[in-house]
Amino acid sequence: MLAGAGWAQEGEARARKIIGGSCFLCHGAEGESASAVFPRLAGQNAEYIAKQLANFKNGTRKSTAMASMVTSLSPEDMAALGQFYASRPPHKEAAKDAPLALVGQYIYQAGNKFSGVPACASCHGPQGAGSNALPRLAGQHAAYLDNQLQQFGKRERNNDNAVMHAVVEKMTPLEMAAVAEYLSGQ
Repeated sequence: MLAGAGWAQEGEARARKIIGGSCFLCHGAEGESASAVFPRLAGQNAEYIAKQLANFKNGTRKSTAMASMVTSLSPEDMAALGQFYASRPPHKEAAKDAPLALVGQYIYQAGNKFSGVPACASCHGPQGAGSNALPRLAGQHAAYLDNQLQQFGKRERNNDNAVMHAVVEKMTPLEMAAVAEYLSGQ
């Protein structure tokens, strides 16, 4: 147990050093990102973060900004960053457009039987917490989520679950915006 605590302290120190060098500029010192351009990492699943960093590094996930940020990261660095951000409390704030969020809540929880959109909750969980393999969506910036859904729809983002392509191709822009708005307030 003592060895585990030592590793945790070492991992947190490693993560803080990396974050202080560059991550904080976009994602905030604790993963709280104030800009909707950048995702909130606080409370995100550790393994998911490490996977995304590895995908940016190997080019599977495209981002000119992130590609240069991850070049020197080792798998241990990525794991430490994942653990650090996962240990931070997720962001909480009310959705900005309550009526739109209600539409999004319905789609997230029940899907759209008329167009074949499945309930997002069936994979991402009833509270939007995700899993080791799937991202936490709750508390994320609405504009960021909407942008990611659009990227999946255009096949510009293809490093993750291919199921997302099949789901998003059935969603209208209004449904994407509504689900994103709902999740931002969770």
